[in-house]
Amino acid sequence: MSRRAALLLPLALGACGFRPLYGPGQGADLPAELAAVRVQNIPDRPGQLLRRALENRLGNGATSRYDLRVGLTYNTDLQGYREDGAITRLRVTAVADFVLVAGDDELLRGAARQSDAFNIPDLRFFAADVSRDAMERRLMEALADDITRRLALEFRRRGQA
Repeated sequence: MSRRAALLLPLALGACGFRPLYGPGQGADLPAELAAVRVQNIPDRPGQLLRRALENRLGNGATSRYDLRVGLTYNTDLQGYREDGAITRLRVTAVADFVLVAGDDELLRGAARQSDAFNIPDLRFFAADVSRDAMERRLMEALADDITRRLALEFRRRGQA
């Protein structure tokens, strides 16, 4: 790409209506709106990981005006087998159903879905645990990214940010 084209690219994007999601907009500040979301407790270890990932993206919710309620479900598919029938690979699909509420008003309802897989090495149980833990963290990070993006889009759509 030439230097001239690189300089003209922002003008072209602005002309087509492109606006960065986290950039300045009309109304309130988007990071402040996201920081006003308090994430309710999510049961079990994966739920704790998801809640922590959401809080890292949204903020601490100290001045909360919104509550985010999340339900998390897992589905496991067996993908690989050895000749003796032992499982060698698992695929996990995580679904996070979420609701954003302000007082008694439901502002947004949705579901985020992500899939990931991990291998189960022969006779190395600690390696399987490490692989599963890494897969679980990746899943929760991806779900948190998706939910945060949807919340930001909803705040922008409503003109609150």
